[in-house]
Amino acid sequence: MGGLAKFGKAEFIERFGPIFEHSPWVVEAAWAHQPFADAQALHAAFMAAVEAEGEAAQLALINAHPELAARIELTDASQSEQMGAGLRHLTVPEFEHFAALNAAYREKFGFPFIICVRLNSKAAILAAFEARLAHDAAAERKEAIVQIGLISKLRLQDLLEGSRE
Repeated sequence: MGGLAKFGKAEFIERFGPIFEHSPWVVEAAWAHQPFADAQALHAAFMAAVEAEGEAAQLALINAHPELAARIELTDASQSEQMGAGLRHLTVPEFEHFAALNAAYREKFGFPFIICVRLNSKAAILAAFEARLAHDAAAERKEAIVQIGLISKLRLQDLLEGSRE
């Protein structure tokens, strides 16, 4: 892919804003760094914006994500991702296990467990959930941002591939 077209601010935010769950501020912060040589450079600008905004903004970004397997309304992207990992059609015991893990995680860290479900099976997600409960809050905040980076990179790829003629 060659360079990406330069966008006006509103168009840029409208096009790329949904990549970050209820957090268009990430995209808005990256807008000024146009033009981008390619998708990798664009994504790097997004993640640099997340890093530059500091801990409070990062926690807001993390908290904008839904808990896994929760029976709540999701964005289209989250719905598709969780369905693909089998998290929207759980048995009652599976749902109860996820609910208990979600509650324990939120109690310990104060934010939802974040993992790139598209890169993990249901079993791998459960194993990561349990292993990461042993981390400290700073390590989990960093890991959540890493996972958001993976999620957003895949969403960006989907968006750009879907816009090709």
